[in-house]
Amino acid sequence: MIKPLNKLVGLKKIDFDGYVSEGKIKLSPARLIPTYKVGDEITLTSIFLATLKLVKEFRYNFFGETKITKAGKPYFYTEVSFEDVSQDSRIDGLIIVVVSGIIKEAVFLEMKNKNNELDKNQLEKYIDVARKLKVGKMVTVSNQFVIDSSQSPIDIRVPKSISLHHFSWTYIKTISRLLLDEKHKFSDIDDEDQMHIMKEVLFYLESKASGVTGYHQMNKGWVNLVESINSQIRLKLSDEFVKDAVLSWQEQERNMSLMLSRELGLLVKSSIASNKQKLKERTKNDIKNLVTKHKLNSALSIKGTVSNIKISVDFNTRTVCLSNKVTPPLDKGVKARIGWIIRQLETFQKHQPELFSQIENDIWILGNVKFSSNDVQVKYSNIVNLYDYVDKDIFDFEIMFIKDFGKGLSNSKKFITNMQTNLISYYQCVVQHLKEWKAPPPKLESKSSK
Repeated sequence: MIKPLNKLVGLKKIDFDGYVSEGKIKLSPARLIPTYKVGDEITLTSIFLATLKLVKEFRYNFFGETKITKAGKPYFYTEVSFEDVSQDSRIDGLIIVVVSGIIKEAVFLEMKNKNNELDKNQLEKYIDVARKLKVGKMVTVSNQFVIDSSQSPIDIRVPKSISLHHFSWTYIKTISRLLLDEKHKFSDIDDEDQMHIMKEVLFYLESKASGVTGYHQMNKGWVNLVESINSQIRLKLSDEFVKDAVLSWQEQERNMSLMLSRELGLLVKSSIASNKQKLKERTKNDIKNLVTKHKLNSALSIKGTVSNIKISVDFNTRTVCLSNKVTPPLDKGVKARIGWIIRQLETFQKHQPELFSQIENDIWILGNVKFSSNDVQVKYSNIVNLYDYVDKDIFDFEIMFIKDFGKGLSNSKKFITNMQTNLISYYQCVVQHLKEWKAPPPKLESKSSK
């Protein structure tokens, strides 16, 4: 008689197989082409886990994010239940890593698709099973967004012995796309067959049938916030809808970084810290800024660009500003610096004439004046007026794309689509053509021979 199961980590793989044969552990191997119904969560789970098994680079990326050991041989299963531990808990996915015949690591996975959200009571049951079996990791995947994989979209207490990670399907799709990008390879897939597998999987993930959706609307707190400011209702730090709006904005920042990552073929970083304490401080500062100034700010960092893309929402004017700072030749006078920035903008118009004509009425140039709060700001159509300020010590410029969102600011779905459209236009027309001045290297004075 096989003894009752009381652990996974530390269990011999041969004993694990014995529990499966005896029916104490019920499971199915992860299949790339499962026989379940298209669009079911278990179908998505099976395809995802099978891809981890078959595509090394995809697996290494996921294992790295969740701190799963890459040493040993991994095994992937779906629809897992443990008779000796729980009669009513069926785990969507299980990963075990075997080293020298011993299970060194085990991970539970809970997957959701479509509009299905993670269920707190269900997760608490699975975490209890994980605790009893000494499973140290739990991973959730759904269409719900989080700022970082160490965060969870639901408020749940997790034992110190278990780490909980969450991924949105949008993030999974982004990593998949980056692995396949031919322009800026994020991490080459060496094996041609694995590359074709990844392409087919991405095709499924991007189809409506999979139930995978992106971040497509701001939460109710965002709508309440816009309406309150429009009605001139005084905001309070304790207002729950204010905090909800801030969290929704942070999720949108993450969404924009992933969207731009897919477009560019490299990972775009948002300004949101993954450290819990720093994230808490960021949220606190965002709430304070929103209550006192009616503004929210973010930034996107892209390797190779002159500076971070700053993003600011002004709820009083119902505008969104996208901007980049650029340093002109500091070894020249102000007049030459102004001429330099004018020529930069003429370059934008030359490279993207049709697109530039669509956004030029929303382009502004800010000249930052040294040791002064009286900075210079002119519209692109009046850019020659910058020469009126040659007596001011302008040490850098900020190119700004200021878009009036009007009523669209309170439309939870339209706001996201408008943000994406404007970000792409601004990047394509301005950011990718911006060039930073670089100071020439210092020169040695030639010495005359005596």
